[in-house]
Amino acid sequence: MSPDIQIFVTFGLFLILLTCGMAVPFAIAVPATFYLLLQGGLPSLNSLGLVSWGSMNSFVLTCVPLFMLMAEILRVSGLSSRIYGGLAKLVAKLPGGLLQTNIAGCAIFASVSGSSIATAASIGGVALPQLTRRNYDRRLAAGSLAAGGTLGILLPPSFGMIVYGTFTETSVPKLFMAGIVPGLIMTATFMTYIGAHAVTVPGVAPRESGPRSLHELFAALCDVLPFALLIAGTLGGIYAGIVTTTEGATIGCSLAIILGAVFGELTPRAVLTASYNTIKFSGNILFIIFTAYIFSYAISFAGVGEKVTAFIVGLHLSRLEFFLALLVLYTVLGCLIESLGMIVITVPLIFPVLPSYGIDPLLFGVVLVLFVELGQISPPIGINLFVIQSIWDGKLSEVVLGTVPFHLAMFAVLALVILYPDLALWLPHHLSR
Repeated sequence: MSPDIQIFVTFGLFLILLTCGMAVPFAIAVPATFYLLLQGGLPSLNSLGLVSWGSMNSFVLTCVPLFMLMAEILRVSGLSSRIYGGLAKLVAKLPGGLLQTNIAGCAIFASVSGSSIATAASIGGVALPQLTRRNYDRRLAAGSLAAGGTLGILLPPSFGMIVYGTFTETSVPKLFMAGIVPGLIMTATFMTYIGAHAVTVPGVAPRESGPRSLHELFAALCDVLPFALLIAGTLGGIYAGIVTTTEGATIGCSLAIILGAVFGELTPRAVLTASYNTIKFSGNILFIIFTAYIFSYAISFAGVGEKVTAFIVGLHLSRLEFFLALLVLYTVLGCLIESLGMIVITVPLIFPVLPSYGIDPLLFGVVLVLFVELGQISPPIGINLFVIQSIWDGKLSEVVLGTVPFHLAMFAVLALVILYPDLALWLPHHLSR
């Protein structure tokens, strides 16, 4: 069997296993091991012990379970409900009412959770009962929450950026900074669309009343205050260069426990629930990373990265054509593979090509996360679609149709970042001096 046929057979096996419903880590590990055996027989497996150790021997990766625990503590303590209530009062007078609260709430919760799933589940669980009770348009309500949840992997801290930084040895704090402006633009774009749609089609959102007195305004601000303190305490030290990403996550966990006990309803039993969920979710993430290192070692052992680089460079694509090719690639993958799977499978192949096009690793990290965001709400695998569908009584088709306008908004922001790279690069290049 020729080397070209071997790699096609390996990727074919990967897609078949995914289609058959095999869990992503195993769907990655089985073809990778199979490819190693094709390339070098049993001796090629001798290095797997060292690869396994190297995959988890990373100081940066320790922040993944810490950020996940912080998000879970916020959820079980009821603080996510509190921020939604406060934001509902602050932005209720905007066209779209509580739909605007969905996006603003997802953006703020994303700034402390790092997870798209956690953001969609936490805000969606609080918002959907109120939205359906007040007769908001079902499609738009579901679409705003599914799309708003994707902000969890663009606004820092972001698990996607942490994994990307681990694989490419790119500074995670700089990646976080690179995601801020595109994330805020994405948030503003979503809110602008909702406002314009609510004005042109008034029936999609009833008129809401904002704070009726200074006392209510002050109470709403106090509801948002715990999150402001948490964001400042967690990300402020990281951006200032005072603490590492992992140390910032540790501070965030400590603050979340304190704030959950003071402002929320955190109990010892709730802490145990949060710890259990953290172990389950972070274990899944780290297992994917572990198997991805095996996959990366397999393609490195066979020299696939060099061949892919030579092939792409030989196509003589322009920079814009290269990004368009990636858009097609990730659009297809987004329909088959969940977010982390896309990152860990494609980055070892594509990252070596970037110098040929003069693409900054920080810029590519942001573009990659935007591609992954699109995958989060692309059927049939888009995980946020199922998260929202699972917490209400609507059909999956309603959620999918509700996300279509937000897909278009994401494409617009993606085009802006590619055409104007300084939107992502200005902040990390200036603040990190």
